Amino acid sequence: MTGLPTVPDRARLIATHLGPVLEQMPDPSGGGTVTELERELASALGAEHVVAVSSGTAALHAGLSALGVGPGDEVLVPALSVVMTVAPLAALGARPVFVDSDVADLDLDYDDAARKVTPRTRAVLPVHLWGRMGDPAALTAFASAHGLAVIEDAAQAIGTVRDHRRAGTVGTVGCFSMKDGKVVWSGEGGFLVTRDPGISEHARASRSHWQPPPKGQAPQSRLATNTRLAAPLAAIARANLHLLDALVERRRAQTQRLLHALEGTPGLRPLVPSPGEEWNAYAPLLRLDLPRPRAFAEHLAERGVPNSTGSFRLVPCDTRPMFTDQPGAPCRGAAEILDHTLAVIVTESDTEPVLDHRADVIAREAAAWTG
Repeated sequence: MTGLPTVPDRARLIATHLGPVLEQMPDPSGGGTVTELERELASALGAEHVVAVSSGTAALHAGLSALGVGPGDEVLVPALSVVMTVAPLAALGARPVFVDSDVADLDLDYDDAARKVTPRTRAVLPVHLWGRMGDPAALTAFASAHGLAVIEDAAQAIGTVRDHRRAGTVGTVGCFSMKDGKVVWSGEGGFLVTRDPGISEHARASRSHWQPPPKGQAPQSRLATNTRLAAPLAAIARANLHLLDALVERRRAQTQRLLHALEGTPGLRPLVPSPGEEWNAYAPLLRLDLPRPRAFAEHLAERGVPNSTGSFRLVPCDTRPMFTDQPGAPCRGAAEILDHTLAVIVTESDTEPVLDHRADVIAREAAAWTG
């Protein structure tokens, strides 16, 4: 294969953005860097409003709060998700109702979702895990049929498009993370996008002790916390955002290189995007048809191949201890997906030798694996 595409000189670009911010500090106002980042994100994603916050979790919390989700409400969430997606619901006093996923394409199981709608259901919260995006038309139709708001967890999905719809822009609110390791990163940080000016006003107020408040309200007339994005982190995010196309291109090339090297390996099958899906290739994905596949993923992690289930013990959210008291059958599709999926963790810093070494380890260990 040809070499990986290089990313333009980001160190110089970051210095260009970060230097002036540091020179202006201390500046309690935060300056205009965060506002500039929000404007540039809106342009890049085709969004009307963007609100930058301190993390992807904070973005979800602000978005759910702005949608009016609170005590006694229920929100449909795929069990195929991380606990960080669900934590804001608990903080707001709402209850997650876990929905299964389709093993074939990782999308929500809409039949299961429909069975779990109740009069208390307020929203559906799809999670674009590993950058994969479900069918936007199916999501919109389901939400409309049941009168539900849609808030997308697109933390890992910037750059993914399906049927000409960008991940995070299908629902009323889309939430993204900029934690280190994401395609566009700032060390820590996140943001939400929305077409609704009222949601934008609510999110801006909630990130800064309810100031500036939404129209018609007084500053600090409601309790809120501080989830502002620090100006230096916004400067780093701006530098990386300017390289978005190059960063997505590199991630796709990295994923393709590793998957190409593993072609024909017994017991491993690449998971390919769905029709109409332009995947950002956040993580190389392989179906494991080996004995005790989860144990194999853990075995690879011990041998230096970081992956979701082996390194971080990712399990269906409905099986985590804080949620096992909820009624209903386990989400077996989500369990099947996680038990049989090797999601290799990559970052832009992973070079050809690193990827080739990991592919060699995976192929060698798969050939020798007996479970």
